[in-house]
Amino acid sequence: MSAPNQERHKVLIVGGGTAGITVAARLRRAGVTDVAVVEPSGSHYYQPLFTLVGGGRAPASATVRPEASVMPKGVVWIREAAAGIDPAAQAVATESGRVLGYDYLVVAPGIQLDFGRVPGLTEALGQRGVSSNYRPDLPPRTWEFIRDLRGGTALFTMPAGPIKCAGAPQKIAYLAADWWRSQGVLDRTRVILVLPTAAMFSQPDWAKVLEGIAAGYGIEVRKESQLTEVDGDNRRAVIADAKAGTKETIDYDILHAVPPQSAPDWLKATPLADPASPFGYARADKHTLQNPDWPNVFALGDASSLPTSKTGAAARKQAVALVNNLLAAMKDRPLPARYNGYTSCPLVTSRNRMLLAEFDYDLKRTPTFPFINTLKPRYDMWLLKRYGLPALYWHLMLRGRLD
Repeated sequence: MSAPNQERHKVLIVGGGTAGITVAARLRRAGVTDVAVVEPSGSHYYQPLFTLVGGGRAPASATVRPEASVMPKGVVWIREAAAGIDPAAQAVATESGRVLGYDYLVVAPGIQLDFGRVPGLTEALGQRGVSSNYRPDLPPRTWEFIRDLRGGTALFTMPAGPIKCAGAPQKIAYLAADWWRSQGVLDRTRVILVLPTAAMFSQPDWAKVLEGIAAGYGIEVRKESQLTEVDGDNRRAVIADAKAGTKETIDYDILHAVPPQSAPDWLKATPLADPASPFGYARADKHTLQNPDWPNVFALGDASSLPTSKTGAAARKQAVALVNNLLAAMKDRPLPARYNGYTSCPLVTSRNRMLLAEFDYDLKRTPTFPFINTLKPRYDMWLLKRYGLPALYWHLMLRGRLD
């Protein structure tokens, strides 16, 4: 993968989402002058609000801004989709056939939504009660289905494998159940939450709290289970129980399905993909974020192999460590920064309450507000989720001003 008179940049960032823009902004603030971002989309989404849109608690307009408005000044925006990386040639190919050279590469293309891995799901989306807050156009449909339900069966599912914000599949169930309770229809609504894991949540302290939240709404929690097929015309879903080795067909009125997820297909085909994982995420040392085979390549965000939850809060901390290490690498110095696996999952438990789960690689609690009991659903944490965090995101994080 090479071309004569190849366009070349000091730092090339693949992906203009949360991780890529944050890194670009921090590099510019550090004085790096030749930074380019490969990103095809003209829109930039604040995805943590998708759940609140789906629950009727935020407008869809609050989730999106033009990509041009978040692109840091002085950064070259290459508005194309990446199609391949050749780390030996230090080159990135785009879908149009353009070849871009780099001295240093940051891999942050985001995650791929694999709706097609569940037979029937793609065809059913957006109609007859089936939706998914993971696709930007669908949260308003989720809210329509929830708002108009007057009883029946509501099914909320989570796939196996790493996904964006592992708490989101159950947050929408709590928002829906709280709404139905307020409308007096929860007692005639069967709510089923399907989880592929043996626990409600990866961190045990919050897992215990969420057990109580689900029980309080009367939600049936099916653990070690997942959605394997959807018949949208007949409103039927097949749920496989891995532990029991059985399958059950459930007639639903509403189905909120979270798709299986993986690295983009083109990334899976590159030498940067983790060969030990079926998901194809870009390999990165879990502390330095540097590729173990190619020292001028770094990765972060949802498409990285870092063994932590895939959240914007994790990307924020990863960006700080990555930029510090990248700057050191440029000067042939030892990498000084270590990312400890910090992640945060704001767990909305009702229409005006939230738990803030923060922890590291060892699942140790790492609270930003140690004087607040974040194991209790709180209204002030809800306000942080709805208003505080979006403001920090747009005005500080994407501008490289938030550590």
